[in-house]
Amino acid sequence: MIDENLPRLRAHRINVLRYRKRLATRLSNLECAYIERRLQEERASMDALSQETFPFSLPAVQRATADIGGEPRHV
Repeated sequence: MIDENLPRLRAHRINVLRYRKRLATRLSNLECAYIERRLQEERASMDALSQETFPFSLPAVQRATADIGGEPRHV
C-alpha cells in the first residue's frame, strides 16, 4: 500500500509546488482563480492520501501559560 501511495503523494507535492510557483507570476483574475482552485484540490487530495497511507497521529503538544510573565511554554 505504501509503495503505491508514495509516488502518488510525490506527484501531488510536485503539482502543489508547480501551482504555487505559477501563482507568483503575472496572471489574469480568471487564471489566478483556476490555479488557486487546482492548488486547493491538490492539497485536499494529498491530505486524504496522507491520512490513508499514514493513519496514525502523534499526540498534540499542549501549551500552558507560565505562572510568571504569562508567556506560553510547552508542557
